[in-house]
Amino acid sequence: MEKVSEIINKARKMNIAIPAFNVPYLPMIEPIIQAVIDEDSFSLIEVARVEWMKTGAKGPREVYEEFIKWEKPNYVRLHLDHVPVIDEDNKRVDYLPIIKEALEMGYESVMVDGSRLDLEANIQATRRVAELAHKKDAACEAELGAVMGHEPGPLPPYEEIFASGKGFTDVKEAEIFVAQTNCDWLSVAIGNIHGAISGALRNKKKPEARLDIKHLSRLSEVTRIPLVLHGGSGIAREYYLEAVKNGISKVNVGTELRQTYEAALQEDNSIAKAQDAVYNHTRNLISGYYNVSGIQKKIFG
Repeated sequence: MEKVSEIINKARKMNIAIPAFNVPYLPMIEPIIQAVIDEDSFSLIEVARVEWMKTGAKGPREVYEEFIKWEKPNYVRLHLDHVPVIDEDNKRVDYLPIIKEALEMGYESVMVDGSRLDLEANIQATRRVAELAHKKDAACEAELGAVMGHEPGPLPPYEEIFASGKGFTDVKEAEIFVAQTNCDWLSVAIGNIHGAISGALRNKKKPEARLDIKHLSRLSEVTRIPLVLHGGSGIAREYYLEAVKNGISKVNVGTELRQTYEAALQEDNSIAKAQDAVYNHTRNLISGYYNVSGIQKKIFG
């Protein structure tokens, strides 16, 4: 069976971005997997620490146990998203035991988020996690720069973020970071933002983000590894398609499906109807916006 790192590398060579669907609620897992299968696609299922701390994912073990009920390795694999060294509330996290436990369970890729550290501390934390992951034949994702949105309180105006390049991944730092950490994938900040996950903004539509494609191209040239686009919901599609041509090989999708599930559940208080809504929306994203229907045969053929 191909390792997930090999799959993402193959996607990079084929100018395809693999969607990675976040599951802040356990009942979302089955309909997302079924949607991927029915679209003959390939995706990652993932959960971030913020989702079991602030929504209903419960924890990495609960997600793993629900995932293995429905898993189809030729269609979906399991990824541990954002485990921060310093979290959204600026609190230190004991991140290594979380990542070690996930690797022992069978997560095939993990993400350490040292983006709130200085460069050297981020390198040290990421190198440590990459070594742990590679011993388990798993992939390590890291983040450099600041993909904002999960922090408490409102963001600055989006146009201010984009025009100033605030938090954008530095090209020279990215080259050093990848060389010294041996990470497999790098999450970059190029104008993308996360959707708010707590407080009054969690149900609000995200600003339509733009991407600095020239900056992304430079990052791709110096790192020469698959790059990851976090905050994949709500980006203007023309920018997304250009990003895939310029090094983005994995795209995280969280806000759209979370809000779909929450809205349907609030309307009918029916988990089954909320699952149906997630299934339909996932199929639409796969076949429409992300245009990855039918890639299963390309990847495994």
